[in-house]
Amino acid sequence: IEILFDPERISYRDLLEFFFQIHDPTTKNRQGNDVGTQYRSAIFPLDDVQRAVAQDYIAQLDASGTFASRIATTIEPLETFFVAESYHHNYAELNPGQGYIQFVSMPKVGKLESYFPGKLKA
Repeated sequence: IEILFDPERISYRDLLEFFFQIHDPTTKNRQGNDVGTQYRSAIFPLDDVQRAVAQDYIAQLDASGTFASRIATTIEPLETFFVAESYHHNYAELNPGQGYIQFVSMPKVGKLESYFPGKLKA
């Protein structure tokens, strides 16, 4: 996903904190039952400052033992952003009863709401 944000309202580091809380960053090319390079945990910073913030935060997480295994998230240059096919747009909103949305996506949203109360839009 592409995230556009106002750094006056939320920091890049806060976004990284959200990111690392909603998925398992310790598995290579895998998220839950989904396997393949398209399921890798990756960050695509837009500049050297974002790259340094991401590197520092990953080092901090690894040093703290927050996760049982080392972070596998890669930091990669953004070469091209591909917009998803139209049927993926607003998928959760349009398909709230779909199993993946109910059992994977919405629990992640709930996790964010509990970890970061007041920081998410209603």
